[in-house]
Amino acid sequence: RQWPLQLHLISPRAPYYQKADMLLAADCTAFTLGDFHKDYLKGKALAIACPKLAQDKEAYVEKLVALIDDALINTLTVIIMQVPCCGGLVGIAQEALAQAKRKIPIKTIVVSLQGDILSEEWITAK
Repeated sequence: RQWPLQLHLISPRAPYYQKADMLLAADCTAFTLGDFHKDYLKGKALAIACPKLAQDKEAYVEKLVALIDDALINTLTVIIMQVPCCGGLVGIAQEALAQAKRKIPIKTIVVSLQGDILSEEWITAK
């Protein structure tokens, strides 16, 4: 229903982000979770990112701030792998929430290397 998917390429002005529940997925998660589309993507606008490969993390923060403040997204779910580099995506989301004028609920989901859900929790701004 949407394209592009990479966080650095998306436009917060795109109609599918307006007042949406958004899923920010680490690149590897969809390949690890067999029911990713059915269980996590259904009904959400999507962006994907890899914090390890990101060359400009501040651009990711700015994009998320625009999604929160300008696109008026309702919620943000960040789904990551259990590996250390993925934690950076949660940090980026927390930084964006701290900088945004609006405050929205952010949920984090951590996936094991075997495709099991290790944790689900709501986070707040730093």
